[in-house]
Amino acid sequence: QVPLVESGGGLVQPGGSLRLSCEASGFTFSNYAMSWYRQAPGKERELVAAITRGPGTFTNYADSVKGRFTISRDNPKNTVYLSMKNLRPEDTALYYCDAGQYYGGIYSSGHEYRGQGTQVTVSS
Repeated sequence: QVPLVESGGGLVQPGGSLRLSCEASGFTFSNYAMSWYRQAPGKERELVAAITRGPGTFTNYADSVKGRFTISRDNPKNTVYLSMKNLRPEDTALYYCDAGQYYGGIYSSGHEYRGQGTQVTVSS
C-alpha cells in the first residue's frame, strides 16, 4: 500500500489552473504536517508549500508561488491539496507530497512518507 498517492497533474497552458490532490493511507494523517515539493529536470528539489497538522492551520510558501498557489487539507478525507493558478512554464515539474513536522515554524520532511508524484507541464 502506497502511503501517499498524488493526482491532478497534466498539461495546461500558461495562465491556466490545476488542483493537485494527495491522498494518504496507512498512517495517522492528522498527526503530520504536510507539504508539496517539486523537482524539474536538472534542478534541485524545491519545497513549494507546507501546512500544519490542524485543526487550525498555518501555511507557508516558496516565494516563487506566493499569491498563485494555495495549500489546504481535509483531515477526515486524509487528503492534502495544492490549488495552482496563473501557471507559468517555470512551474513545470514533478510535484509530490510529503509528510513531516514543523519545528520552530519551519517545515521539516519526515523522510518516511512521500508520494511518487504527479507531472505538471505548463506549455502553449
